Amino acid sequence: MSRNRSRTVIIAAGLLVLFPMTAASCDDEAPGVRLGTATLGTVDEIVEAPGTVVARTAATLTAPAAGTLTDLLVEPGEKVAEGDVLAVIHSPELERRRDAAKKALDQAPSGGGVPTGTSGFTAVRERTDKQAGKAFEQAAEAADQIADPELKKALKRQVDAAREQYAAASEAAGAAVRSVQRGVASLSRAVGALSAAQRLQTEQAYELADAAVDALTLRAPVAGVVQLGGTAPAAPSSLSGLLESGGQLPQSAGAAGAAGVDTTIPEGGFVAAGAPVLTVVDTSRLGLSAEVDETDVLLVETGVKARVELDAAPGATYAATVRSTDLLPTTSARGGVSYRVRLDLAAGSYAGTEEAAPAPRPGMSAVIRLSVRQATSAVTVPASAVLSKDGQDTVWIVDDGRYRAAGVRLGVQGEDTVQVLSGVDAGQQIVVGGADRVEAGAEVR
Repeated sequence: MSRNRSRTVIIAAGLLVLFPMTAASCDDEAPGVRLGTATLGTVDEIVEAPGTVVARTAATLTAPAAGTLTDLLVEPGEKVAEGDVLAVIHSPELERRRDAAKKALDQAPSGGGVPTGTSGFTAVRERTDKQAGKAFEQAAEAADQIADPELKKALKRQVDAAREQYAAASEAAGAAVRSVQRGVASLSRAVGALSAAQRLQTEQAYELADAAVDALTLRAPVAGVVQLGGTAPAAPSSLSGLLESGGQLPQSAGAAGAAGVDTTIPEGGFVAAGAPVLTVVDTSRLGLSAEVDETDVLLVETGVKARVELDAAPGATYAATVRSTDLLPTTSARGGVSYRVRLDLAAGSYAGTEEAAPAPRPGMSAVIRLSVRQATSAVTVPASAVLSKDGQDTVWIVDDGRYRAAGVRLGVQGEDTVQVLSGVDAGQQIVVGGADRVEAGAEVR
């Protein structure tokens, strides 16, 4: 049947009654023609698709600055909770910047230590603006060392916000000085405004420098299992939820190194800015990513059940449920269009036994059979009995000892068995093989 697709398979619970090919039966059939009977049964339509086991989250922590991995507090394969400290990096450059910012903060004026003349005010303001600009540039440089674009953007937003706050304070100080020059404000007001601007500048410089140093303590952004280094190129990490509360600056994701090169960093080893240190993989809820052909995807709905087989676990079958289907397509290397279907993966077992199947690992190849439709108590015929005649699905039936073409409307269908909604009744004798040798009105011999 030409309209059946190779990806779709039918499992039918119901017997197809075929006349045995004995010498007596051959007397009633044309040469090469086989007869059978339409039956009642249950038909499941299965859409088969290739897929991959995926972890719901895999977050790679990278070094925000060059330094030394002084403490590696976990072992590969160890389970960690969200927020656990996993490693500490020592970066003399960032720590030096923080110490200098702390010293400047301690020396910042708090209402005094500013000039009394307006020309002195202008000079101090210019010097403070220059110091603030340098501090913001250093913070922006630290942000540029973050490898992940989203995390880099978050730190730069923090720098931009500090820059805007300081600009407003500096402008307020300038306005106060201009008011003194025009004789419409007191000198104490200008002193207070300039002191506030100086204090804000040093506080922001220290907070940004401290955030950069705090980022050297790598914490688990999610609960999961630790592996050293980054993720493989074929399995990009998901970094949602890495922005943590409490002032902890999140880490960025890193990529794997060149093939044949061990990119894991030992304790005490040098680490370059942006180098992946370790990855936390959340394996508590494994899923599947399936590629469903465009000709089948409209049959796949949320909640559809599936059976899964893994290349790595021959003989084992796993259960799965469709969670979502992507709206936008993907294009295969051969030019075909498919849609990514995401499924939740459950435990598996070996057929005919109570033995539990092994837990899959992310990245394993899978064959996914989605039960997209089912017809119960349905009239079924073999797919070989259906042919297209003048654009109409047709089945040859035996009527009063002669062959007659009956137009049919199909329901659930596949390679082996199809559901007939109209045109053929259960128990009716039909041609199940050699339909191309049958002529309308010919007598069944």
